[in-house]
Amino acid sequence: MTEAVFAIPGDKDRRTGGFIYEARVLKELNDIGCATQHLQLPDSFPDPTQSDMVAALAALRAVPDHHPIILDGLVFGAIDPDGLAKVSAPIIAMAHHPLGLETGLPAARAAFLLQNEAAALRHVDHVIVPSEETARILCRDFDADANRVTIAPPGFDRPVVNRSPTDPPLVLSVGLLAPRKGHDVLLTALSHLRDMPWQASIVGKAHDPAYAAALRGQCRDLGIDERVHFAGEIDQNALSSLFNAASVFVLATRYEGYGMVLSEAMQFGLPVVSCRVGAVPDTVWDAGVLVPPNDPKALAHATQLILQDRKRAEELSRLSTQRSDALPRWRHTARIFADVIAKVKAA
Repeated sequence: MTEAVFAIPGDKDRRTGGFIYEARVLKELNDIGCATQHLQLPDSFPDPTQSDMVAALAALRAVPDHHPIILDGLVFGAIDPDGLAKVSAPIIAMAHHPLGLETGLPAARAAFLLQNEAAALRHVDHVIVPSEETARILCRDFDADANRVTIAPPGFDRPVVNRSPTDPPLVLSVGLLAPRKGHDVLLTALSHLRDMPWQASIVGKAHDPAYAAALRGQCRDLGIDERVHFAGEIDQNALSSLFNAASVFVLATRYEGYGMVLSEAMQFGLPVVSCRVGAVPDTVWDAGVLVPPNDPKALAHATQLILQDRKRAEELSRLSTQRSDALPRWRHTARIFADVIAKVKAA
């Protein structure tokens, strides 16, 4: 018998952190006996057309009132709050991070999303978030009820680790080619290290073709295009090979609600260089060097430190492995969801 519905826009199997999280939780819920149906909503969210908004609300209203709906954050943050109020099924919002905090949004759009998400929160029965950081933001800035917010950290499979660093050393970064991920800052940082031996690989799908083209143009303008490879979206086996080949993982992010790829890098024993923003400090702990966001010189210095100081790199590698050993499995994450579903159904 169906226990719940998981509403996700478009292709649930896209290889970005939020979609990987949701697709895996959906699978694990069913594997542990909490039968959860997948409801595919229009893929234009978080910028839905009027017809897609109507279609999404109609699909949500069609769900029986005894089946809680886990609602993906791209939909939840942008959905019409008045329309959401007319959905009879209980709503469990899955909020990876507030949409209005996305880097690069026009000010008016960011303000609308922040206001819209605060309004939508008034019509949900519970909220699931991936980190203490996102829970804190929702309670502090969006007036969410802390008693109705549950933290469900992402789970992780244990990878096959076979470190074989390349020569010259590989600087690896993984993240959607979008302003929030800070690849522009990384490229400028790498340009400060021209006199050192290194190669770099940036893995991630182009969120905006124009932005991706701008990054490649920046690379050429900085004179490092022969040393930086934009790998695009790759499968897990290819990504694991890059993790094993890398000497350092660098993510110049401007904000993370969790940052799953940071934990993934740590599972491979990689020293991490990232930014002191959002949930990054709680994710990386002492297994990396954190610098202020939008500071390419600081990022370059931290990367140089790891590439040149073997003792420091080995210590950070040890700490990465140690910290990642405590990461939860996906089954644990799914059980948190199942407990929330049961709680909402019993209310």
